[in-house]
Amino acid sequence: MALIDRHYVRKLPATWWLRKPTYLVFMLRELTSVFVVAYAVFLMVMIGRADEAGSFAGLFDALDSPLGLVVHLIVLAVLLFHTITWINLTPKVVVLFRDDEQVDPRLVAGANYVGWVVASVVVAWLVLR
Repeated sequence: MALIDRHYVRKLPATWWLRKPTYLVFMLRELTSVFVVAYAVFLMVMIGRADEAGSFAGLFDALDSPLGLVVHLIVLAVLLFHTITWINLTPKVVVLFRDDEQVDPRLVAGANYVGWVVASVVVAWLVLR
C-alpha cells in the first residue's frame, strides 16, 4: 500500500521556485550550500598539503593569479549571501520568549550578526598576527 495517495499529490512544474522572490532566495541559499561545502573541502585539502613544499607552493602560485583572485571574490560573494540570508532566517526558526512576550526578531538576528563579526575578528587576528 502506498503511503501517499496519488490523487492528493499536486503536480508542480520544475520552475515552481521562480514564482516568488522568497522561493528564489530560498533556492539560491540552498545552492550556495554546495559552495560552502566545496570551499571547506578545498581548505581541508590545503591544510593536508601544507607539509608538501612543492605542491603547496604550486597551489599558492595558482591562487595568486588573476583567475584565482576572481574565483575567490566570487566565492566570497556567494558565502556572504549564504551567511546573510541564513542569519536573516534565524528569527523565523528560533522563536524566543521572555516570560510571555516574544523576543524581538531583530534582536535575535542582531545577536547572530554580532557573533559573526566577533568570530570573524578573532579568526582574522589569529591569521594575521
